[in-house]
Amino acid sequence: MGRRAHLTELGCIVCEELEQLGAGKEGWLDSPNLYHALDSNSLALANENLVLVLGWIDDSRPITIRPSFLSHEGKISAIEWLIFDDHRVLALATSQGYLLLYSLASELIHKQMLYPERIIKLRSTHRQGFHQDHSSAEVCVVFPSVIVRFNASDIESLVHRWFQERSSRLWGDKMQKREAEDIGNSYGRLPHQLWNVNKFGPCVDAAVIGIMPPPLMEYESSQRYYCAVIIGHDAVISAFRLSEDRKRSLVGTILSKVVPATFSTLTSLSKMIWRSDEASTRPVEVKPQAFAKASLLTCLKDHPRKGEKLTLSPGGSLAVITDSLGRILLLDTQALVVIRLWKGYRDACCFFMEMLVGKDMPSNSVEYGNSKSDYCLCLAIHAPRREVVEVWKMRMGPRLLTLPCAKGSMILQPTSKLESSLASPSSYTPLEVFLLNGDSGQLTVLNRFIN
Repeated sequence: MGRRAHLTELGCIVCEELEQLGAGKEGWLDSPNLYHALDSNSLALANENLVLVLGWIDDSRPITIRPSFLSHEGKISAIEWLIFDDHRVLALATSQGYLLLYSLASELIHKQMLYPERIIKLRSTHRQGFHQDHSSAEVCVVFPSVIVRFNASDIESLVHRWFQERSSRLWGDKMQKREAEDIGNSYGRLPHQLWNVNKFGPCVDAAVIGIMPPPLMEYESSQRYYCAVIIGHDAVISAFRLSEDRKRSLVGTILSKVVPATFSTLTSLSKMIWRSDEASTRPVEVKPQAFAKASLLTCLKDHPRKGEKLTLSPGGSLAVITDSLGRILLLDTQALVVIRLWKGYRDACCFFMEMLVGKDMPSNSVEYGNSKSDYCLCLAIHAPRREVVEVWKMRMGPRLLTLPCAKGSMILQPTSKLESSLASPSSYTPLEVFLLNGDSGQLTVLNRFIN
């Protein structure tokens, strides 16, 4: 079958505003200062100061978001869509540890300082835990030394309240009053958990992969435990058991005293040196909360191999790690064992996807055509040096497809919807992978069906 048989064209994102992000230059999509997030019908692209939300369904102009950062808030360092049942908002992270939520009308919904360090990744996930009765919808914020986890329901509640108040007739008066204050903090701080995972040096990517059983000696414990996978330069892979208890981590206790005190001292000194009207009206800095307990489960050190990127499967049972030696590792996150290895894929990008493989007719017919059981889990690998996209069947299956792609292209995956409960089989939407051509701006999607 030809290339067109496996790809469906969706549209083009080309517009004049893209020049502000470097479009038109060779390899502009590979810039380390370009951040991207995809949902079902729009693509958000950002640099350190600007966000563009681009659609491909109609000819509408892109939405522009220009955050007004104070000097201590840093610049944009990561973006992610947060998609709920009734609303979708854009989350921005900064180089000084701030999390901001924006509406598609470019209005600031919430702003919160989490930890005085550069945020390197935002992850929005809805997955089932290691047990059938455990599921979680969460937002994970990754720093070089810590992980922050939010319950999606807490963010959804805040966003819902904001939109309700925005639609009320008194909104205009309230907005004028809040402009003199800090509008981003009008609903208080979002509750979250904070863990230190800096045991083997700075991490380059990380994820909370789901709920896991408690330790053997604490089997009757009522608190929840999470499993986190960390990749870095010293330890390619390390795994931690994360506890919700903040009182039992000795390292966390020490760091929770030292880091906030240092941050507070630096803030006080900056106010003494730069006395201005802006400084006098600046809100009081909020100290990071105490660390909860993070216990090391296992690690893989293999110098000079360094971890680069991390991708999770829909249920969190599998993870894919790319490294600096051009290898791709498939990790079973329940056994914490590498079960498969690919070589010769330098600078690769990987996403899991679900496809109909070798099925002439689905097992049952529903509104969306197929149920979850009809789909086969696959892995899409973009090898930019080879200029191909390959699709492999999981876990030990063969290569199903090889597609040529233009130089300067990238693969993308829509953010999963944050649902409070597991979706019914009849409403299941499979994972898809999109291909963006950096030269033409053409966006295509890999077809779900392989004969």
